[in-house]
Amino acid sequence: MNLVIQAPPVPLEIKEDGVVRVTGSRVTLDTVVGAFNEGASAEEIVEQYPSLALTDVYAVLNYYLHEKQTVDVYLSEYRQRGEQIRREVEARFSPVGIRERLLARRAKHG
Repeated sequence: MNLVIQAPPVPLEIKEDGVVRVTGSRVTLDTVVGAFNEGASAEEIVEQYPSLALTDVYAVLNYYLHEKQTVDVYLSEYRQRGEQIRREVEARFSPVGIRERLLARRAKHG
């Protein structure tokens, strides 16, 4: 028997918006790594996100553990970009009083 030792490709893809997602899903790398860093096992991550395959979660975590510094830099930039977008949206559409406005609209339209 000839055993061929070869790692399958990491099931991650970079989408047009620059966000890294688990291949074939809408689940982001940030979500998987965040859950893992909060103590979730691969099995628990699949329970939380049933669109993921267990083998894919293990592969993503393996990649993360081997490329932790690079992934952490990406995640930091990803969060900064998200924070910048949030600030821009809040500057254009103030969140102050939104609850009251929504409740008033709901009461008006019944």
